[in-house]
Amino acid sequence: MTVKEQFNVADLPTTWGDPKFKDWRPDADALAVARLKAAGAIIIGKTNVPLRLTDWQSYNEVYGATNNPWDLGRTPGGSSGGAAAALAAGFVPLELGSDIGGSLRAPAHFCGVSAHKPSLDLVPQRGAGPPQTPAIPVRGDLAVAGPMARSAGDLALELGVLAGPDELSDGIGYKLALPPPRHDKLQDFRVLVIDTHPLCPSASSIVSMLNNLAEGLAQRGCQVRESPKLPDLAQTTRIYFELLAAFFGADLPPDVRERVETAAKSLSADSQSLEASNLRGLTMNHVDWVHKGRIRGGLRARWQALFEDVDVVLCPPMPTPAFPHDHAPQRTRQLDIDGKKVPYGDQKAWIGVATLIGLPATVAPIGRSESGLPIGVQIIGGYLEDRTTIAFAGLIEREFGGFVPPPLD
Repeated sequence: MTVKEQFNVADLPTTWGDPKFKDWRPDADALAVARLKAAGAIIIGKTNVPLRLTDWQSYNEVYGATNNPWDLGRTPGGSSGGAAAALAAGFVPLELGSDIGGSLRAPAHFCGVSAHKPSLDLVPQRGAGPPQTPAIPVRGDLAVAGPMARSAGDLALELGVLAGPDELSDGIGYKLALPPPRHDKLQDFRVLVIDTHPLCPSASSIVSMLNNLAEGLAQRGCQVRESPKLPDLAQTTRIYFELLAAFFGADLPPDVRERVETAAKSLSADSQSLEASNLRGLTMNHVDWVHKGRIRGGLRARWQALFEDVDVVLCPPMPTPAFPHDHAPQRTRQLDIDGKKVPYGDQKAWIGVATLIGLPATVAPIGRSESGLPIGVQIIGGYLEDRTTIAFAGLIEREFGGFVPPPLD
């Protein structure tokens, strides 16, 4: 197998795509890598990422650009983009990736493979930090590490190896016991399907494919239902955008911070765009972060209550299939969604639900667009219900077909 370039592998470079680290080689494996090796995995190399892991494209000055095997003119996703491309192209059957802004789920969706964002703190992250930083136990806030593969069965196999407390932790890597899947038959599942996001449009090809899946599930006896307990999707997304931006805002260079603070001060108090949420997050102080954290706690309780009524929530992983390469500065990019231009960063709207709350989310391929690009579904479950979302992915894989190799030409 291969692993995302982010993870330390002894004697292999860890650069995060930054030329200043191109010659740095750690002397020890990340804990996740060590566990994989102990289980018999052979690490044959590392896969490409965007600079500092902050894009849904995977290119940098150290290794160049990674293409999508389905269309070389398009992105494979990011930041685990090289990982998804390697799986889709048939180089390896397993990969190790990570996710804070969709970095497991977006590439899997774009390349037609499977990925699993585990419940928060299920997989230890020691040795997955920036180059030349100490490899110490880390308590998660939004970020996770997880498996990528071409089938749900392989996701389950790899997660079984990765999951478990960090042996060096002190109250951080507490034992998280995973219950078995809620059901083993498709017709026993209660499913909530969300195909419309209040803050970001989705391409018609994405919505159509998700609705086709919902119809197919209903025809096979699956209980496709609604629930009055569905929390406020817009509020969940805005809080996610703010806390994610606060995380990245800690490392802004002084000149960029000054520009961002000026832009944030110009916002009107009632501005509710996702761009506004991002600006507020980038300039957030600790008091505001605590207050947002309290709101997140309330949302977490409401999302967990939803899973008393349903077993899984199905929604898009991203609002479009893989988009063409665009290496312009991120702040100037726009995403084309059925002819409508939206800010590039808004495409993480669907990603935010599971990430903010720390829920497990499995992405599995469910078909292709009219132009032949892969489309996936995001399967979200209750906290620590990782085996349920992966099992559901396996059932739809069996019923509707799973991974399909990209055309050789």
